[in-house]
Amino acid sequence: MPVSPDMAEDLASAVASLYEQAELSLIEKVASALAEGLGSPRWAVLRIQSIGSLRTAIEDIIAALQTASVPAIHRAVAEAYNRGAQAAVVELGALAPTVATIPAGTQAVDQLAAALVQETGATHQRILRQGLDVYRQVIAEATSAPLLGATTRREAAGRALARFAGKGVTGFVDRAGRAWNLTSYAEMATRSALGRAAVDAHTDRMAASGIDLVIVSDAPEKCARCKPWEGKVLRREGPSGAGIVEVEHATEDGRMVRVRVAGSLLEARAAGLLHPNCRHSVSSYLPGVTRALPSKVDRTRATYEQSQQQRYFERQVRRWKREAAGAMDEKKKAQANARVRAYQGRIRELVAESGLPRKSHREQLTGPR
Repeated sequence: MPVSPDMAEDLASAVASLYEQAELSLIEKVASALAEGLGSPRWAVLRIQSIGSLRTAIEDIIAALQTASVPAIHRAVAEAYNRGAQAAVVELGALAPTVATIPAGTQAVDQLAAALVQETGATHQRILRQGLDVYRQVIAEATSAPLLGATTRREAAGRALARFAGKGVTGFVDRAGRAWNLTSYAEMATRSALGRAAVDAHTDRMAASGIDLVIVSDAPEKCARCKPWEGKVLRREGPSGAGIVEVEHATEDGRMVRVRVAGSLLEARAAGLLHPNCRHSVSSYLPGVTRALPSKVDRTRATYEQSQQQRYFERQVRRWKREAAGAMDEKKKAQANARVRAYQGRIRELVAESGLPRKSHREQLTGPR
């Protein structure tokens, strides 16, 4: 069967949920520490004096995240690699029945997992730093605002904390210069690594069976980066660049056929094909046997832009759920929950209009452990 990055989507969600748990735990710890003794005239002094306790609590969150995330990442990468390998076994079974005996690429799995552990692990210290920075900032704003006659201490603290809860732990920038919060960054990095593991395993099996060419599927919700490669034949590996190649017929010894190749799989992936949210897949191309099939994609289905709008609405639902979790009074909590319901309504309208499937799990916050 063809391989696509989305075959490992559920595995990425499992890893990302650990970071969401840590982020929500951090928000609740900071909110709880700030709410203590809020009516006391010595509130600011007492809160600054207790910053050591908050630091310890945040360090415990980070330690728990480290303990849970490392084995979870290794399991997810191994499972993604296995799924890609099994997809190749199913696809090539009739042509190469011995392919299933090829040993798994343990070294490749370990390398991908280690790289992902390093990338996500680099976020952990920012959890501590930003948690303490926000705590100090809220104290400063809540202390100065009443002196200026702007608001009450509770309102100022609640407003400053809500800004943090809405955004989460921020400051993560990917190679393309895009900014992410902690949970979104961890999910993006994990989806990318797991998709790569599945595709690598699939192409490894292609290589073991002597398959040198692959073909890219048609797909719904395509984006500008991957659309140019749709339906194209690619070299599994080798030089970049398009051209006509002469290769042996897949089933007739000695017969040569000409195939138009659009480039290499490596080149296409570097240009954006098989990105973390890509719905395209690649499968083996057998010269002289494989024929380009007419598109089976429903052209009335949603556009890529609509799928991205849905993801934006999902992020907003999670954002306002975080604000509700960090609210310092019932009024703010009710307002945040009203925004949650409003964005959920917009999701319902979008899926009814576009035919996109609703992914309710992407609207949920994973509770802290």
